[in-house]
Amino acid sequence: MDMRLNDREALSADIHLLGNVLGETIQRLAGDDVFALVEELRASAKSLRAAPSLDDARRLCDRLAALDLHELRGLIRAFSVYFDLVNLAEQEARVRALRAQAIESAEGPLAESPESALRELRARGIDADQIAEHLERALVCPVFTAHPSEARRRTILEKLHTIAERLDCFDNPGTLPRERAEALAAIAEDVETLWLSDTIRATRPTVLDEVRQGLNLVESSLLDVVPRVYHEIETGLSRVYPERTWSVPPFLKFGSWIGGDRDGHANVTHHVTAEAVRQQQTTVLGLYLERMDDLWRRLSHSDRFLEPGAAFRESLAADARLFPEALASPVHEPYRAKCRIIALKIQRTLDYVRDLVPRWGVEEFQPPAGVYLGRQGLLDDLRLIADDLQRQGAKATVAGALQNMIRLVEVFGVHLVTLDLRQHSGRHARAIDEVLRWAGVAADYSERSAGERFEILAVELERTRPLVPARLDFSDETNEVIRAFRTAAALLEQQCPEAIQTYIISATNDPVDLLEVLLLAREARLYRPEAGVSRLDIVPLFEALVPLRAAAEIMERLFALPAYRRQVELRGGIQEVMLGYSDSNKESGFLQSSWALYQAQEALAELGGRAGITIQMFHGRGGAIGRGGGPANRAILAQPRATVNGRLRMTEQGEVIADRYAHQAIAQRHLEQLIHAVLLTSFPGENQPEPGWLTVLDGLAPAACRHYRALVYESPDFLTYFEQATPIEEIAQLKIGSRPSRRGTRAGIDELRAIPWVFSWMQCRHTLPGWYGLGSALGEYLDARPEHLDTLQEMYRRWPFWSTLIDNAQMILTKADMTIARLYADLVDDRELADRVFEQIAAEYRRTIDVICLVTGQKSLLEHAPVLQRSIQSRNPYVDPLSFIQIVILKRLRSGAASEGEIMTAMLESINGLASGLKNTG
Repeated sequence: MDMRLNDREALSADIHLLGNVLGETIQRLAGDDVFALVEELRASAKSLRAAPSLDDARRLCDRLAALDLHELRGLIRAFSVYFDLVNLAEQEARVRALRAQAIESAEGPLAESPESALRELRARGIDADQIAEHLERALVCPVFTAHPSEARRRTILEKLHTIAERLDCFDNPGTLPRERAEALAAIAEDVETLWLSDTIRATRPTVLDEVRQGLNLVESSLLDVVPRVYHEIETGLSRVYPERTWSVPPFLKFGSWIGGDRDGHANVTHHVTAEAVRQQQTTVLGLYLERMDDLWRRLSHSDRFLEPGAAFRESLAADARLFPEALASPVHEPYRAKCRIIALKIQRTLDYVRDLVPRWGVEEFQPPAGVYLGRQGLLDDLRLIADDLQRQGAKATVAGALQNMIRLVEVFGVHLVTLDLRQHSGRHARAIDEVLRWAGVAADYSERSAGERFEILAVELERTRPLVPARLDFSDETNEVIRAFRTAAALLEQQCPEAIQTYIISATNDPVDLLEVLLLAREARLYRPEAGVSRLDIVPLFEALVPLRAAAEIMERLFALPAYRRQVELRGGIQEVMLGYSDSNKESGFLQSSWALYQAQEALAELGGRAGITIQMFHGRGGAIGRGGGPANRAILAQPRATVNGRLRMTEQGEVIADRYAHQAIAQRHLEQLIHAVLLTSFPGENQPEPGWLTVLDGLAPAACRHYRALVYESPDFLTYFEQATPIEEIAQLKIGSRPSRRGTRAGIDELRAIPWVFSWMQCRHTLPGWYGLGSALGEYLDARPEHLDTLQEMYRRWPFWSTLIDNAQMILTKADMTIARLYADLVDDRELADRVFEQIAAEYRRTIDVICLVTGQKSLLEHAPVLQRSIQSRNPYVDPLSFIQIVILKRLRSGAASEGEIMTAMLESINGLASGLKNTG
């Protein structure tokens, strides 16, 4: 694309180019009739956007109802592929904007970059020593999960990535006309392939399929991006704090739940966890072999010009005894020789990992000589080369590919990403009940009060006798719980001591939930206080409203127990606490959930200060606003003071992963924005809330919760409305993840997982989880205190928590459409029920928009964010047709008027297309 065009023109030109290619493809492969239908539907949707009319919308549905299924599927495919291409164009626009900003900021740092944060901190009076101390204890760790809100197949994602690479060449002013023509031809080929490829999965992916998809992301993006991020940080430090020589510790790490998250997921067994770790290791070791081959080519330094030091020569002599064949040649290139040795050790490690069957209970285990059991041995070998070259002045060599390789090993080790384990507290309770009954400790553990169970566990944790026999003879469920801990112990002892570090307890409600896990860890020899060993962080996940409010109290009781206090001390004095955004939102609504999370963090941070323990927050955010989504850097900046303190873990879920990490430039920008936000929130600063503002939220949150629950949990037959006005049952058929959509077998909202709950409301254009209750709460507040509008407006200007919350709500409100939502309500059999519930939702929608505009001082939503506003507005006329088609298909599907197989396929294709068009779906 011509670089002389402004951003809007360039984006429009990209969309026009891709749209033309798609149009030509449709005409060629589907025929002029399908293309004419697409154009007719697009024009009708645009007209409806310009002049909304429920009667006209119903007439359009009637027009579509006259089409046969083949024609409808052609329309779905046309608009779905279009959105995938528009998403690519917008991605390219983001990359283009980043490049332009980098050029414009040549004399200063990019906004929201690590260097801009450092400059602000220096202006606040933070000195170099404080920054250095902060970085030594810092942690920024995105954690990838397989939660199923990424509706696109891996095949489709790969093809879109290829088109993105082709599109990128149009932005290069040095691209030759011939090269542009070749790129355009390649795009046409890829678009044609997209049109002719299945967009939905024929089978549900296995857990290991999800592991492989996650590994592809790291392989294609992060291994190149991470060294660049560290380079930017060190460059910024040198500019802002030149009085010090900087070497940044590896505080940026990555984690994963894929293969370790067994909460409600029977397919994640101890065997699957072991295989997930194996696949991660074989992937990273294979990539390291390629990097070492590159280093071997680079490090052709001759000993005729450089004299290796004694330590280096001694290392080579030891290597010669281990790998005598490796040092035969080249005789005068010692660093190449060392590279060859390192590659042989990596290969030996790779062979060892492939063949190993970890076995719990093996005494005095020793790996074969030359195997890198953890990162340290590989780091020592690489740093030996770097130190020897540095000593002799070869600084440029050290600072290039060699330093990048060292960075990769510091961050990814020989395990790639740290695998978290997660299980529901109820599973642990049942397992402990069975174990204690078998051991003769308590025949009625599960029937005891929480206090009595606490005392039983406290006593057992002080003893050293084993409770679990080596040969397991419990129920299958209890055996699997025990084997998960034993497998973790075997993997850490025999395969990689850094592969697993965290065990998360879903539905934590009581201190007992953590003590049960600690006892299970002790039985697997993961916790051996007498030997000064604890190999797992035990992490509560507080999800619902009551546990969030009790979080600090629960942890305080644990910190007072010597056995648990010892566990925290053995883990470096750090207690991680995970906060769940999804279930709290589903239970109590958008505003109450956000405020409860805020208050829980403040209470936990205050407790940590009193107890002398670092509380590390782990934010379980999803992609949708109703699950804690939105811009990640703004979310971090909105956290209460003293709750980040340089250490933060956060989930990256569903379609957000590809959006943030698939393109290297965007991945780098995202990581730098995270670091920028963590730096700024880790030191005292401005934008702290006034005490009176906290009081305002203390009143608003329960009011919003009351209105939300009155609709969702207290309205007669609301569940019927939800099941019939949304495609929830059809979404359950979409094979987008290995996890079931419900935790149990009962029907109802309580058992439904938060992801399909949010996904369903996005599909039917209500977007209810991201805003409902907010309008009534604010409206009542202002009705009673109209003079306090100024207060709410000042809060919006000065308090990041409030401004981020309001901005997220207005973004998701902009994606809602009450005309189309009304058409989904028409699917409800009981017309009176449909009218009653829909009007309640629509009234709250109007009320929320009005009050948000008052608080923000806008005439319309997103007026202060014109780029985002334009993006959503330009998408809507193309999203709307998919909604109309989906409504028609739902009617046919539920009436039984067509063969369920083919029409269900069409339904799932429409879900995919809407997810691509709306984004922020899960």
